[in-house]
Amino acid sequence: MKCWVSTLLVAWFGVLGCVQAEFFTSIGHMTDLIYAEKDLVQSLKEYILVEEAKLSKIKSWADKMEALTSKSAADPEGYLAHPVNAYKLVKRLNTDWPALEDLVLQDSAAGFIANLSVQRQFFPTEEDEMGAAKALMRLQDTYKLDPDTISKGQLPGTKYQAVLSVDDCFGMGRSAYNEGDYYHTVLWMEQVLKQLDAGEEGTTTKAQVLDYLSYAVFQLGDLHRALELTRRLLSLDPGHERAGGNLRYFEQLLEEEREKMLSNQTEAGLATQESIYERPVDYLPERDVYESLCRGEGIKLTPRRQKRLFCRYHHGNRTPQLLIAPFKEEDEWDSPHIVRYYDVMSDEEIERIKEIAKPKLARATVRDPKTGVLTVASYRVSKSSWLEEDDDPVVARVNRRMQHITGLTVKTAELLQVANYGMGGQYEPHFDFSRRPFDSGLKTEGNRLATFLNYMSDVEAGGATVFPDLGAAIWPKKGTAVFWYNLLRSGEGDYRTRHAACPVLVGCKWVSNKWFHERGQEFLRPCGSTEVD
Repeated sequence: MKCWVSTLLVAWFGVLGCVQAEFFTSIGHMTDLIYAEKDLVQSLKEYILVEEAKLSKIKSWADKMEALTSKSAADPEGYLAHPVNAYKLVKRLNTDWPALEDLVLQDSAAGFIANLSVQRQFFPTEEDEMGAAKALMRLQDTYKLDPDTISKGQLPGTKYQAVLSVDDCFGMGRSAYNEGDYYHTVLWMEQVLKQLDAGEEGTTTKAQVLDYLSYAVFQLGDLHRALELTRRLLSLDPGHERAGGNLRYFEQLLEEEREKMLSNQTEAGLATQESIYERPVDYLPERDVYESLCRGEGIKLTPRRQKRLFCRYHHGNRTPQLLIAPFKEEDEWDSPHIVRYYDVMSDEEIERIKEIAKPKLARATVRDPKTGVLTVASYRVSKSSWLEEDDDPVVARVNRRMQHITGLTVKTAELLQVANYGMGGQYEPHFDFSRRPFDSGLKTEGNRLATFLNYMSDVEAGGATVFPDLGAAIWPKKGTAVFWYNLLRSGEGDYRTRHAACPVLVGCKWVSNKWFHERGQEFLRPCGSTEVD
């Protein structure tokens, strides 16, 4: 057992030694947790076998002693008249029973507990659990899924069945509550009540749910329902101290509200609004448009525009390497021109790039618009790594291929960035080009002229690249790549290219991208004659 535990620990350290928390931001890293949990189950089964063997010995001893004592207790003096019985009684009480005591006190769980304790430092944290809960809520909002649908696991493209128990749903509601998100608190606590009313069993009680739910609806301004739920709570738990105080407070507020009412009609109007809560408005002005596009709604690909989109073979301005084997090019959008290339990366190249990128994955960052400092943000949920050509020949090969396709030089381009999206992984609407004067790279390499985005996986549901200002949505297809210019020929930013990576609903999304900069492209993409060329 000790040897097995030692082997497990070495393997576990090897897998997660380079990983820092935030597992929820990368499905690729979360897969390591699957194998770790499988190892823990094996360790637990080893412990159970040891415990069962121990209990078997104890049970055998107890059965033996029960038979013996029933016989000896029936005639103690007659039993002890035999000198061998007398000797064995003394021996048992002096030697055998203390040996049994040692067996009972033997801590066979020590190995498993030590193993678990060491591994716990690599377990997901409270931050991970909160991030995972927020991810489910993000998917809920973006794709207009109600808690019941998520709880039953009825998601498109799913390969495995998964459901949320009463206690799981309660955990979702409590996570929202702890973040001050009362809108989602109400939705998930109502789901808990629904499952409890349907007869599902769990450790969560209705009183616990009503405690959270009553205060959440109060925070959303529904005083009438808060009062009703608090009364229900007190009917289940009359001694609930906080509920008693809340009841008196709510009744006082309600009385003050009634005094301010001008008519019964106003009161009736307020009553009809109970239990209807709107999602709070947040910081993103194009939220509705962005999420609609993620659902495949509101795409502005009119018949007239579609007639201007074509497919062709692309030889990269007669690049010698592409004359023999041109790439299939498809227009995704006319203005700004967005194109997709097919069979850009082979499955073998994709797997190799993922293999060398995975150990380097770290939480993707954004630059703070005020300070210029790189930091993590809730609107970008993924992990990324940067690959140099020296890391592997496949990186250099892919870089050359992107150079041939675009006709641009990679000498001033950024390193190949590989990204893996986590639970509900997304990158909300943003520009690839810089609008900040303090970016040091602007003086040497210039701004980000163009984006070449490789899709390295298919995504069962969600995960589209959308352009809110255009009304365009591009869906991931493994082995394909999309390309667009971020700057006009004048060097000014093309604000129409504001884009986003939609949350991944089902699947594991891997992408890689190359950002081409202005310097070195002067004769490869000449300036236009006007500011808007």
